[in-house]
Amino acid sequence: MAVGPGKKDEPMTVKVGETVLYGKYSGTEINFDGEVYMIMKESDIYAII
Repeated sequence: MAVGPGKKDEPMTVKVGETVLYGKYSGTEINFDGEVYMIMKESDIYAII
């Protein structure tokens, strides 16, 4: 849905629309307007598929 800009010296490598693998306990799930979203740090992502 969205990707932040990253840190000053570390731009984000993941892009909107990419599928990612992450750990079972990574991130935080939120419900908004009937949709479920996941908020997480890029360092919690294991792989970009």
